[in-house]
Amino acid sequence: MKKTVLIITGFISLALGLAGIVLPVVPTTPLLLLAGFCFSRSSDRFNTWLRQTKVYDYYVSDFAETRSIAPEQKKKMIWQIYLLMGISIYFAPHLFLKIGLLICTAIGTYCLFKVVPDKEE
Repeated sequence: MKKTVLIITGFISLALGLAGIVLPVVPTTPLLLLAGFCFSRSSDRFNTWLRQTKVYDYYVSDFAETRSIAPEQKKKMIWQIYLLMGISIYFAPHLFLKIGLLICTAIGTYCLFKVVPDKEE
């Protein structure tokens, strides 16, 4: 029963993480980390498969292995975040949504550059 719940949670987290690639408010990396955690506790096959995907390699592998992200990767990530959040803020129908999205962007920027350490090259 526990393995089934973890596998289902892993796939839900994976689906939401993939949606987060194009939806700026959905956090991609934490959801992919959760999927990896669930799969590592429930299924070697799904865990191996996830770790071999390009999405996992691009968004998660550095952080999952070293608990840090290379500065070049952070710069790429922040440009994507700013572009997608900027579009969302522009099209948000209400001022409180625009402010909320701006706050989310600021928190994400802070976490990316102050909380997550730079990977030593």
